[in-house]
Amino acid sequence: MRPTRALLTCGVVAGPLFIALVLIQDYTRPGFDPRRQPLSLLSLGDLGWVQMANFIITGLLYGAFAVGMRRWLHPGRGGTWGPLSIGAFGAGLIIAGAFRTAPGWGYPAGAPSGVPTEVGVSYVLHGVGFFVVLVSLIAACFVFTRRFAVLGDRRWAISCAVTGAALPTIYVLSGVLSQSGEHPQPLSLLLRLLAFVGWGWASLLAVRLRREATAGRRPRP
Repeated sequence: MRPTRALLTCGVVAGPLFIALVLIQDYTRPGFDPRRQPLSLLSLGDLGWVQMANFIITGLLYGAFAVGMRRWLHPGRGGTWGPLSIGAFGAGLIIAGAFRTAPGWGYPAGAPSGVPTEVGVSYVLHGVGFFVVLVSLIAACFVFTRRFAVLGDRRWAISCAVTGAALPTIYVLSGVLSQSGEHPQPLSLLLRLLAFVGWGWASLLAVRLRREATAGRRPRP
């Protein structure tokens, strides 16, 4: 049971770690303005390795969380698709960290003032990583909506459903309000909100499952 709790703890740590490192970089990186520059741009420049490592380490932590989740939940409700979706979420973060986005919105110095104009394979693969992150997180939300609903935990079922609906809504709004990135402020702020909501939900789920494991409660429908 102790290894399972340790793996679940990785999920507890992952979200706050990612958010804290982004916030620190937002307000200490020379020339960076978080109000108009999406967080993925932190992967560029001389200190870009910090955000690349942030993506990858967070992805590895959520991957470990997925292993702990399977150890704790399988073969009960959510014990198959829950770990798979969270594992895919972690893999998407690793991809996003391994491949940088393209310069744009004025960062780094000399970059286009609007959307990136010179894109390559790395930019495309970074986008693929983000797509995997978004889709897998939404899927995880609804896997656990069903699990908690079956278990009679209405509060958690509602919170999972609301998060699952909020994530695609925030993403769509980021594109619509920014006119596909032409106006960077809503894009930057809403994408940060998406990350904070999604990563935060995943880590709160880890807290919940770790408490179950610590108490030795393995609910089965």
